[in-house]
Amino acid sequence: MSLRQRTSPAVASQYGANRSSQPPNPEEEAYNIIPIHNLIADHPSLRFPEVRAAAYALRAVGSLRKPPFGAWRDHMDLLDWLGLFFGFQSDNVRNQREHLVLHLANAQMRLQPPPDNIDTLDPGVLRRFRRKMLSNYSAWCSYLGRKSNIWIRDSAPDPRRELLYTGLYLLVWGESANIRFMPECICYIFHHMAMELNRILEDYIDENTGQPVLPSFCGENAYLNRVVKPIYKTVSAEVEESKNGTSPHSAWRNYDDINEYFWSPRCFQKLKWPMDLGSNFFVPSSRSKHVGKTGFVEQRSFWNLYRSFDRLWVMLILFLQAAIIIAWEGKEYPWQALENRYVQVRVLTVFLTWSALRLLQSLLDVGMQYSLVSRETLWLGVRMVMKTVVAAGWIIVFAVFYARIWTQEHKDRGWSSRANARVVNFLMVALVFIFPELLALALFVVPWISNFLEERNWRIFYMLSWWFQRRTFVGRGLREGLVDNIKYTSFWILVLATKFSFSYFLQVKPMVAPTKALLRLKNSEYEWHEFFDHSNRLAVGLLWLPVVLMYLMDLNIWYSIYSSFYGAGVGLLSHLGEIRNIQQLRLRFQFFANAIKFNLMPEEQLLHGMAMRNRFNDAIHRLKLRYGLGRSYKKLESNHIEATKFALIWNEIISIFREEDIISDYELELLELPQNSWNVRIIRWPCLLLCNELLLALSQAKELVEAPDKWLWYKICKNEYRRCVVIESYDSIKHLLLQITKFDSEEHSIIKVLFQEIDHSIEIEKFTRTFKMTALPQIHLKLIALLKLLSEPNKDPNKVVNILQALYEIATRNFFKDQRNNDQLMEDGLAPRNLSPNAGLLFENAVELPDANNETFYRQVRRLHTILTSRDSMNNIPKNLEARRRIAFFSNSLFMNMPHAPQVEKMMAFSVLTPYYNEEVLYSKEQLRTENEDGISTLYYLQTIYDDEWKNFLERMKREGMKNKNELWTTKLRDLRLWASFRGQTLSRTVRGMMYYYRALKMLAYLDAASEKDIEEGSQELITVRRNDNNDGFNSERSPSSRSLSRASSSVSLLFKGHEYGTALMKYTYVVACQIYGSQKAKKDPHAEEILYLMKNNEALRVAYVDEVSKGRNENEYYSVLVKYDQQLQKEVEIYRVRLPGPLKLGEGKPENQNHAFIFTRGDAVQTIDMNQDNYFEEALKMRNLLEEYKTYYGIRKPTILGVREHIFTGSVSSLAWFMSAQETSFVTLGQRVLANPLKIRMHYGHPDVFDRFWFLTRGGISKASKVINISEDIFAGFNCTLRGGNVTHHEYIQVGKGRDVGLNQISMFEAKVASGNGEQVLSRDVYRLGHRLDFFRMLSFFYTTVGFFFNTMMVVLTVYAFLWGRLYLALSGVEGSALANKNSNNKALGTILNQQFIIQLGLFTALPMIVENSLEHGFLPAIWDFITMQLQLSSVFYTFSMGTRTHFFGRTILHGGAKYRATGRGFVLQHKSFAENYRLYARSHFVKAIELGLILTVYAAYSVIATDTFVYIAMTITSWFLVVSWIMAPFAFNPSGFDWLKTVDDFDDFMNWIWYRGGVFAKAEQSWETWWNEEQDHLRTTGLWGKLLEIILDLRFFFFQYGIVYQLGIAAHSTSIAVYLLSWIYVVVAVAISLTIAYARDKYAAKEHIYYRLVQFLVILLVIIVIVALLEFTHFKFIDLFTSLLAFIPTGWGLILIAQVFRPFLQRTLAWGAIISLARLYDIMFGVIVMAPVALLSWMPGFQSMQTRILFNEAFSRGLHISQIVTGKKSKSKN
Repeated sequence: MSLRQRTSPAVASQYGANRSSQPPNPEEEAYNIIPIHNLIADHPSLRFPEVRAAAYALRAVGSLRKPPFGAWRDHMDLLDWLGLFFGFQSDNVRNQREHLVLHLANAQMRLQPPPDNIDTLDPGVLRRFRRKMLSNYSAWCSYLGRKSNIWIRDSAPDPRRELLYTGLYLLVWGESANIRFMPECICYIFHHMAMELNRILEDYIDENTGQPVLPSFCGENAYLNRVVKPIYKTVSAEVEESKNGTSPHSAWRNYDDINEYFWSPRCFQKLKWPMDLGSNFFVPSSRSKHVGKTGFVEQRSFWNLYRSFDRLWVMLILFLQAAIIIAWEGKEYPWQALENRYVQVRVLTVFLTWSALRLLQSLLDVGMQYSLVSRETLWLGVRMVMKTVVAAGWIIVFAVFYARIWTQEHKDRGWSSRANARVVNFLMVALVFIFPELLALALFVVPWISNFLEERNWRIFYMLSWWFQRRTFVGRGLREGLVDNIKYTSFWILVLATKFSFSYFLQVKPMVAPTKALLRLKNSEYEWHEFFDHSNRLAVGLLWLPVVLMYLMDLNIWYSIYSSFYGAGVGLLSHLGEIRNIQQLRLRFQFFANAIKFNLMPEEQLLHGMAMRNRFNDAIHRLKLRYGLGRSYKKLESNHIEATKFALIWNEIISIFREEDIISDYELELLELPQNSWNVRIIRWPCLLLCNELLLALSQAKELVEAPDKWLWYKICKNEYRRCVVIESYDSIKHLLLQITKFDSEEHSIIKVLFQEIDHSIEIEKFTRTFKMTALPQIHLKLIALLKLLSEPNKDPNKVVNILQALYEIATRNFFKDQRNNDQLMEDGLAPRNLSPNAGLLFENAVELPDANNETFYRQVRRLHTILTSRDSMNNIPKNLEARRRIAFFSNSLFMNMPHAPQVEKMMAFSVLTPYYNEEVLYSKEQLRTENEDGISTLYYLQTIYDDEWKNFLERMKREGMKNKNELWTTKLRDLRLWASFRGQTLSRTVRGMMYYYRALKMLAYLDAASEKDIEEGSQELITVRRNDNNDGFNSERSPSSRSLSRASSSVSLLFKGHEYGTALMKYTYVVACQIYGSQKAKKDPHAEEILYLMKNNEALRVAYVDEVSKGRNENEYYSVLVKYDQQLQKEVEIYRVRLPGPLKLGEGKPENQNHAFIFTRGDAVQTIDMNQDNYFEEALKMRNLLEEYKTYYGIRKPTILGVREHIFTGSVSSLAWFMSAQETSFVTLGQRVLANPLKIRMHYGHPDVFDRFWFLTRGGISKASKVINISEDIFAGFNCTLRGGNVTHHEYIQVGKGRDVGLNQISMFEAKVASGNGEQVLSRDVYRLGHRLDFFRMLSFFYTTVGFFFNTMMVVLTVYAFLWGRLYLALSGVEGSALANKNSNNKALGTILNQQFIIQLGLFTALPMIVENSLEHGFLPAIWDFITMQLQLSSVFYTFSMGTRTHFFGRTILHGGAKYRATGRGFVLQHKSFAENYRLYARSHFVKAIELGLILTVYAAYSVIATDTFVYIAMTITSWFLVVSWIMAPFAFNPSGFDWLKTVDDFDDFMNWIWYRGGVFAKAEQSWETWWNEEQDHLRTTGLWGKLLEIILDLRFFFFQYGIVYQLGIAAHSTSIAVYLLSWIYVVVAVAISLTIAYARDKYAAKEHIYYRLVQFLVILLVIIVIVALLEFTHFKFIDLFTSLLAFIPTGWGLILIAQVFRPFLQRTLAWGAIISLARLYDIMFGVIVMAPVALLSWMPGFQSMQTRILFNEAFSRGLHISQIVTGKKSKSKN
């Protein structure tokens, strides 16, 4: 290290003047990572010559003209020069200076081979960085046909100019605030500022003044005020127009609209430079002469799904049409039908349909995008009109040519040559029609030509493609390479072939016979008034509807099946799941050290010319390593440096497990690799691996008594661990016996001689001839007794002497084969020479036990005792499931393929960014102690769930000085709070996890740089430290509580030389964007103190926040501030304060928060981590390997996002959390694996993906932030990446922890948020462009893995609706009876549909990926057992319920909007949720829909002819009943104490109080039913005209009950006249009149003249009775009609209420509105009672509550926990 970190004299003298002239700072300036302002400071990072080279390069201002504004000082550099000229903020300059220096230094460190002069900045490094940084700018210039303002020739490098351009871009970007979301807007600004920079550099003269030219704006904060603020204000004004996102998207411009304005040359003509503030660009959308939407108009409609994915729907519709035509012939196979010329010609009608679909597409384009057309975009309007006209023209052409075929056929009465010629004519026309598709197919086969054409900005290509697609800056050149192309095409051809075969034979063909039968059915006796006489076409349509719906969506099922098995195949080839448990690890542990060395220890970098050979050698080496071929692991004997390095890494991992309390002290000793302290000759494997091996070796020795040494040793050496345990035991026993006897005693020499004899006999291979093997068991027993004595706290020396004497007797009398007398023993030195009586007994005065504080000695004694005594295989060590999972995954991952790790110095630098708002940082004392209604506190819950970890924590606290448990609430309170917080979803858990990166890098930097001497001396030093430390090896100079965090001192950190800190800081930064930290500090919020505590204990942690400073007169200034904790000053210091143009939050909160902190991140990559995530030290060791993936081509591109696997750590909390975790795990592993390979369509689905930082920095950042449309902000980063030519990969050798929601209400809110987000994605330009710009098969992958998944989920529910409404129509109309009478019904297709629907509904289609992934990683039988257990725990109920949540929110968002961020809360679900709360959440999304379906099923059972056969009815409706029961019962089945009778009674009272509560205007939805009812209609207030119209059409279905049932009443007297239905409305009018009368009477008389109110009630009742009696007497009215009519009229009332809600703006001012509210309240009471009834029944039944508890918490039960105590509140007295 000394050579690399010296200060170059040449550089020192060259820049000496700069340094000496630097003004002295009385108080040191605060810095972030490196003190660049003071290059002679004592800072570990400044030892690197690369840092100084980059800093000095920046200071090379030379002869540049000095800025006329501001005082120029000698120590200033190029960034200061730019800052003064262009008016950038000083803190922005400071921030970007460090940013630039750090990046250039890191880039130069990575150079291979190193530059000749390490003290100067390499020009190649600068050039590559400039090209990458400005690549998007260059592409933008090329796209707009503008010449780039980067005036540098590659032939003549100019480092200063390179630095000025990159510095200018970074300064522009760093101060652009919200404008960073608009990358081409930044390109526009940079373009003009670079031109002004060029003029200054080229010494241009201003024509007006005759002076040297100056920028358009200068002075303090000029850039912010003159450039950023005007654009910011425009964005802000547009956001105000959106009315918090409730206005239609088409009425205002979002970030994308404003950015896409700069995709057109008009930005130069209209906006000019300096920007013309009078330009219409700055006019808000609400005013005239404004710039409208640009590029795309987001319209709220389901038609978007057709517009974006028209190719998919065209394929499905055309195949369905062709399949029906062919199946109609009734042949067994389709090719038989196609032999018929009539069928062939009918199939040609698909071209008519195709042309009609094209017309539909062009009409939709016109209808949705017409507002894009303006004077400036006139050609767009021309294209829209022309496409519509041409599409209509094609319909006419096809219709004419098709008609001519049949005309000729009829004329010739057969297929004459003329008729056939007309068929050929039609086909020729069709060929012209499909020519564009054929061209697209040709380009698909040769993707590089397509990419070439799209990426070139040649006018000729633009003109040729003008007709087919609109030209956009993004979405060009998206084709993948040929190999990837073949892979995903083959996958989809297989899927489509299966789907179409299944659809033809099992969906379409079976429907033909019943359809023909229904159409042939004449004179059907309809039981109601039939508007279309003698036609069953409506019945046929309803019969086909569920079949068609299922046909349109079942491609999702086939995708799921094939992707599951393909994903499993890819996983197997990646070697996932080969080490699943500790037993399998034991088998491979011998190769494990070599695997760590091979993957984690960098080798010498070879020249690139050897790349192919190196790859081949790597592959061979991995193969040997993986399967133990050719003994590829060299036996790592203890003197090898690799063994010591391996031991350091392994022990660090295990000690961190102990810090985290997932293993105990005893398990730590069993798992660790002890340092060589007793002269043991071999590597000392963990005790875990050696258990039982010594006893087996002894038994072998007993069996092979007469065998020669070689044979016995050969047998023992067959097992590597047995060989090692024998040698270690022998060496350790020798060392022990010699150490506990006094050195100068005669006994010491006797022991020495004895071991010399043994050593000699082994050396000459005569051990078995010299010694009796039968004596070994006796020696073994005595040694065990000795070790047991030594392990006791109070050691009795006399007993030790006795055992040593016994051992001596056995050794001298029984062990030698040739007996020796005393003289012989004395002669051989094996007996004391002094036999005088005063000498005492042997060993009596010779024993000297080491001091009790010598921890190393007694630790080795315990280890030896374990080795000698262990008889079991220790397969349950460690006990903790999480510890076992982590060890297994880490060890398995090292046998997977991953890039080699470079040295830490040469690795890519990276940052982690976590957005945080106001979530929990650290649980407070009150939060831990506060009990819920059942008397359960959070701490008690955690103690019970994490029982073993709690015991380990107490053990650790006792070791650290705790005397009794009460100290946990006093001196050890911080440790207790940390322990609990690390088991929740808190910021402290996330910070601890992310700081493992820093800790890992420090250790790896030490191992990289340490010489063999350092390592050997270090290991000896560690032994010494342990010997002097009585804290069981957990040595720390800090307090225990600080050690609990990531700054913990570990044993390895004691060996650090100092440079490790500097290296790690240069390579890693962690920024937490605590948005409101400033206001939290001002309010003395405890969260602020806890965040400060985290900073104090984590030196690489930085906190970014937005500071709001009041300037009086309602004026505020806003700043992005970065702070850190200064360890020297012992306080928080502010590093940077960059002023913002206004409030931060214009769009969605989380991406805005990420964006403001993004300027403070460093490095080549940034990992986005959410606040509910965790990380593991052993995984952090592999980060270097992961970052090397950026250098590898995946297909034709290098990665821009590295996808990382997640582990869901919340699965053990309850069965519900387990279901969610299993579903998520399969999605983030198998799902993402298939999307990345072979489908090449993986997006960014959230965290913890790693972004290519500079690629995204110049392309809009790591998320999108437009209000509402980007509510799922993360996935838009993936969309943006793909559209801009990025590449997303997925890597499974590294994982990060992730928490998930654990209660049903939390999960449902999360599902609602995701479904709403997907609903908004459907409307977005990104989805539209991807749907059109991706090739056909990638488009299919994209659809079915994003919005298509939610759409198809909705289709499943619609299929249930269509099926049930269709059956209801057939039953009530009488068609079903008529059809059955003809005995022509065929239910085969119906059965197929029901089975498919049931498969999806049960979640089997969600479960298949889970089963496959589980099989891969844990084994087939455990996976099947898990699946069966899940089913028994009602997982299908949960999945069916989730399906309802997704359907409701996805559909409602597309129709009406209303998507919003839903804070799910990440706490533990301990308490019972009240019935009223569940009703508020699920009434509209589940309960009402379930009641509707239940009503249909009930009516169908009453009036269907089929339903008389109970078995048939059950078979047909069981899936629907299951859905109804799931949607009603799930919230109670998964609710703690959901079926507790007392709670149910309380819940009902609470529900009725909520319903009747008449609070004021300020009553919340939780208090008042009326407030909640109003809030439930919010979406109807903001929806458009089409949304309201569709809502009314959907609501009309409730009137069908009345129409169908009134004809079945006795009073109808079998009449089918329309008058029956019209007269039935009298009932509705009378019911409304009665309710209004009673309501009027109540309001007028109830309070004062109560008797009148009772009289009105009496008269009403009397009148009703008289009417009923009269009807019974004079008409065919039956008494049962009273109850039957309820089935007819209750749905009518509900339909009227729903329609009235749509017309609320008109009705609200009328008297009728009060009646509507009263009626709605009664309906909600009725719904509540219907839902409550089964809950009450089950609560009343004995034993049901305990069964529900078992179902809900089974996972915890199986681990021997006491969840019943948690739920019932009966605490055990043993816990505090």
